[in-house]
Amino acid sequence: MLKQEAEDGQTSLADPHFRADVLNGLARRPRAIPARWFYDRRGSELFEQITELPEYYPTRTEMAILEQACPEVAEIAGTGRAVVEFGSGSSTKTPILLRAASPSAYVPIDISGDFLRASSKQLSHAFPDLLVLPFEADFMRPLTLPRTIVDTPKLGFFPGSTIGNMIPLMAVDLLRTMRASLGVGAMLLIGMDRIKDPGVLVPAYDDAAGVTAAFNMNLLDRINRELDGTIPLEAFRHRAIWNDDRARIEMHLEATEKADFTVDGRAFSIAEGETIHTENSHKYGPRDARILLRSGGWTPIAEWTDAKDRFALYLAEAQEERPAP
Repeated sequence: MLKQEAEDGQTSLADPHFRADVLNGLARRPRAIPARWFYDRRGSELFEQITELPEYYPTRTEMAILEQACPEVAEIAGTGRAVVEFGSGSSTKTPILLRAASPSAYVPIDISGDFLRASSKQLSHAFPDLLVLPFEADFMRPLTLPRTIVDTPKLGFFPGSTIGNMIPLMAVDLLRTMRASLGVGAMLLIGMDRIKDPGVLVPAYDDAAGVTAAFNMNLLDRINRELDGTIPLEAFRHRAIWNDDRARIEMHLEATEKADFTVDGRAFSIAEGETIHTENSHKYGPRDARILLRSGGWTPIAEWTDAKDRFALYLAEAQEERPAP
């Protein structure tokens, strides 16, 4: 990824994909900006705070499942694989898998370069004998992995129910991209959040301390900093709603008053009550999850969940394709 802001504050080196997604997203109706742009350094830090909130059950629930499941994952997948983590963030959950799987290498992939390098350094200290190969990239796009692991069997790691941030069409495309990047014979350990009572779901995305609101609002601040924006932050508020028809939590930035602003020299106007859709978090039932994985070219071979069935972890394999039936 290109450097996102020049030293003199000009935006000529801003990520062109970020610029295009923001300008196109603000121009379309309804307005929407892809959630991956939350994760500049500040956004990544705020998300780590979110994972520690009492309302945010997914992280601690998944970590408990990982502690239970990873020894079984290692038994099924075997040791010595290269673990490739998509959207590694702070790699908080990763040590649980690394301790059990005894990999030959670890490749964390993240779009936030500074955050990636910092977390990779910490992990290298914790596992001094492990080859750590940080890879700054947008994992939504096809990847050519480091040559060092080209011939090594791979275990993809995609925790946190990040797959839920994508509409089903994009989720299937991503799973197919992962299959292409990791190769036939690879395995994928992936987390998916389960459908549950909105009374549990909504507070997880609209916490009492306002950390998720700050995380959402940081996207506007990033646009102002990196794309020479003049968005009045005080004219927006965070909203989280449950869309039952689509089985997802939606996050929006709602205009509390009419606002006129510019981004990268282009003028925009938003009416009071209008929103910018910033994130989806789809929830999957057991059968839904298996269909999604198969649609993306992955065959589910094992599943773990917690006692309350709030979250699930799947191990799937990229098997050789065969003609029907």
